[in-house]
Amino acid sequence: MDPIQQWSRRGVLASVGALGLAACGKKNDPAKTETKAAAKAGPDTIEAAVAGDWRLPADRARDLWRHPVESLKFWELKPGQTVVEFWPGAGWYTDILAPFLADTHGKLYEAVLQTNDPSDPAAAEIVEGYRRKLTEKKKVYGEVTFTAFGPTSGPVAPAGTADLVLFLRNLHNWMAGGIAEKAFKDALAALKPGGILGVEEHRGEPGRVQDILAADGYVQQDYVIQMAKEAGFVLAGTSEINANPKDTKDHPFGVWTLPPTRLSSPRGEPAEPGFDHAKYDAIGESDRMTLKFVKPK
Repeated sequence: MDPIQQWSRRGVLASVGALGLAACGKKNDPAKTETKAAAKAGPDTIEAAVAGDWRLPADRARDLWRHPVESLKFWELKPGQTVVEFWPGAGWYTDILAPFLADTHGKLYEAVLQTNDPSDPAAAEIVEGYRRKLTEKKKVYGEVTFTAFGPTSGPVAPAGTADLVLFLRNLHNWMAGGIAEKAFKDALAALKPGGILGVEEHRGEPGRVQDILAADGYVQQDYVIQMAKEAGFVLAGTSEINANPKDTKDHPFGVWTLPPTRLSSPRGEPAEPGFDHAKYDAIGESDRMTLKFVKPK
């Protein structure tokens, strides 16, 4: 199987598995009441979109680690914008972006995994399931335009039309597949002059030699900044919104040892029933860089 499809499919499957988890709230839970009130008002603010009752409990539980309101504000998401999300997986961020942009008359392009390998029908099924989810619930998600990103893909959006492009925990996959440089170039082409590229990625330990394939899922922040600059971007800001100082970054199965994936054996092997997850669960989700780049005017 192509490394890109293998890595991305694993991430999507982990997300899909998380979507199946159910959470029960008390009848008079104030947070639940507040969520319903915000959702009824319509997702015309980022806060209302994050509070939307269409989001699954398992996804909402991860807000503690992914800080969607703070992150999207850092990346300067605004009503009515044109946004491109690369490789959305099962749609964790799409559940926030699509309703917000639909309600504020914006435009969302979802550059899904390019699936043109007949030897891997499972990858195509994952992407098709994601498409169905959005097209069957247009009242929630609005009109989303699907494009693709991969080794031989074309434009992710019409040139020079996007206000914001998002790379959300995917650079390590693209490094593994040898298409990280293409991702930056495609993003630059899609953005308007002055448009923003937002990056969230598992942050590697400074001072270590960067594995160009990012086999453990971690990427050094300086390495990402250098790739972006070489593509033509200008660094506009860094944030510690998604930092986790507890992450030692030396886990037996890479970043996927940590929640939410929680591997207990090497990828592709059966789970190890005796593996002690407690140490890694106590760390929480990975330490992540949060970066903002600008396409020069």
